Amino acid sequence: MKKWLIPVIVIVVIVYGFYSFGKGFNNTAVVLQEDAKTTWSNVESAYQRRNDLIGNLVKTVQGAADFERNTLTEVIEARSKATSVNINAGDLTPANMAQFQKAQSGLTGALSKLLVSVERYPDLKANANFLELQSQIEGTENRINVARDRFNEGVNNYNKHIKVFPNSFLAGVFNFDAMNRYQANAGSENAPDINFDFNKKK
Repeated sequence: MKKWLIPVIVIVVIVYGFYSFGKGFNNTAVVLQEDAKTTWSNVESAYQRRNDLIGNLVKTVQGAADFERNTLTEVIEARSKATSVNINAGDLTPANMAQFQKAQSGLTGALSKLLVSVERYPDLKANANFLELQSQIEGTENRINVARDRFNEGVNNYNKHIKVFPNSFLAGVFNFDAMNRYQANAGSENAPDINFDFNKKK
């Protein structure tokens, strides 16, 4: 073998090694990022399902005689706000996510107030359609919690991949930025729970 071939082979092996490492990093980062974006879509889908159910709930409640109109109006307005705030998965900035969460929390509060008001309407509490919607909303609340947890898990996996060394260097080269996790509004841990069970004795 000619002596000049040795350094050429060494250089080719090194270049190929860097290429393979860079390709592996990039492809994994793309997959993890897309998975995280998909889980965000699932979060929005779960909230949209809740919004749709609340719309049907409002229609049912509107049929009750003399039901508090102010309470209904609050729910309708909060629902309108919540459905108007959507975030593209590629634009999950802290400000956008905070706006989204604020709108959803506003709807949660209005819904809680409505359900408390229903206590004063025995006929409505016994309405089969109303009870079914309650049950579906309760199930959807659980779906929302699961979807948010899965989103945060997906973001965590992606962020860890691009932040560990030497991946952190390549992340800058390939323009992979860290994603933001879903966080509840400050003070939301003190928010009243939504009580769906009207059959408990007082």
